Amino acid sequence: SLVFWSRCVRTDGSAGDVPVRLQVSKSTRFDTLLADVALTASATYDFTVRAKVTGLPSATPLYYRFVAGNDFSAVGTGKTAPAAGATVPQLRFAWFTCQDWSVNHWAAMNLLAAESDLDFIVHLGDYIYETVGAAFQSGAAEPAHPRISLPNGTKLADGTVYATTLADYRTLYRTYRGDARLQTLHAKFPFIAIWDDHEFSDDCWQDHQTYNNANQQQTGRRRAANQAWFEYIPVDMGDVSFDLNDQRYDNIRIYRDFQFGPLMHLVMTDQRLYRDDHAIPEALVPMAQGATLEQAMQMDTSVGARYFTPLPMLLLGQSVNLMTQQPRTSAPSILGKTQTQWWKDTMRQSTSTWKVWGNELSLSRMWADLRNHPAVTTPELKQVFAINADCWDGYPAHRTELMQHLTQNNIRNVVAITGDLHAFQCGIVRDQIGYDPRQPDAPVNPPAGQPAMVDFVAAGISSNSFFSYLQSAAQAMPALQPLVADQP
Repeated sequence: SLVFWSRCVRTDGSAGDVPVRLQVSKSTRFDTLLADVALTASATYDFTVRAKVTGLPSATPLYYRFVAGNDFSAVGTGKTAPAAGATVPQLRFAWFTCQDWSVNHWAAMNLLAAESDLDFIVHLGDYIYETVGAAFQSGAAEPAHPRISLPNGTKLADGTVYATTLADYRTLYRTYRGDARLQTLHAKFPFIAIWDDHEFSDDCWQDHQTYNNANQQQTGRRRAANQAWFEYIPVDMGDVSFDLNDQRYDNIRIYRDFQFGPLMHLVMTDQRLYRDDHAIPEALVPMAQGATLEQAMQMDTSVGARYFTPLPMLLLGQSVNLMTQQPRTSAPSILGKTQTQWWKDTMRQSTSTWKVWGNELSLSRMWADLRNHPAVTTPELKQVFAINADCWDGYPAHRTELMQHLTQNNIRNVVAITGDLHAFQCGIVRDQIGYDPRQPDAPVNPPAGQPAMVDFVAAGISSNSFFSYLQSAAQAMPALQPLVADQP
């Protein structure tokens, strides 16, 4: 099967439904049709249409087009997956992530479009960025990308405007989809997509935003983000289980898996909709410095809570709620209980040679041991920090649980393809944390645990580098400046 997608609007300015036909053929002449599907582009889904066509020939390049009245769309191509159990000598696919419209260039898409033999593309999230005019979006964007104006939007104190309504999110997707290079990729290769945070809100969890320490719950906004993602990403309603009439924030389920013969099993997870709050409440940082809870809630102290997080405190937060000081019944989770069990079952039951995990967030440890660093003189900074606790480093107990599931069940050849970090890195992920904070001089990188899998992280298409974010964190914590100062 393949899922085909398009958007069709009337050019006469009217808002009525548009009858559309999808045609699929083995030939660019479309003289013999494998499918001829009647669809309707309506305002309900912003005039987007999609159709999952089943029963197509396996492992076969196909051509498709949409027809509305006398208008024909450009011809797209797609390749079906191998038949179940078929011998597959090789697969060739690409993945990418983090395509901020307002930062840098999208030239990498030209190089990707020049590839001729990709079976499919995986998109690991941050397909859009929900903010416009943020400080980190002040880079030199190319002339092809003018400034975006949201129809509604909510302004933050620093001038950033974030998408709030369904119209806002639709505006972002329409704008991003308007880039010819992204259109070319969609027209040339099948896409398997998942989301990360910016499809809703930066560093989000469930239906909570994190623009300040209040972690405000925004169910309506989350649902708007869900709907716009469904409308503009080539997915089938049954595959992602989207229910527009469900009033809950989790009215969509996007985690799913794909089998490519016995060679590869692709497992795509959702690491935002079910995750628990970060282990260290952001409000604790200013409260420790004398602020009241009410004052602390209005601040943004992500540095010290989600970034450059004291590792001993982070590990304590796996078993104790640091705000209430009450024991936790379970450690904070990224996948949630139901998805975790699905992931475990899928990995254990897979018979494919390679298990590839479409994973949004870095699994590798990124710690800063400042205990004996000569440039650090502030006593409270002479400890071990997790640099990014929004990634899996912030959920070490949950990561250990998953990695031990792999090693204890002898599940081999597991590889994660990962985005989010705005940096390239690769490393082995082990099934133990390898650090004991109860020992003041404990080494931070002892040989601990068994190798469980390998994590490949790719930088973003256009987003600012991870190092630039470290420099921003150092501005919030000046004692860190010597660690990220520009080198001559």
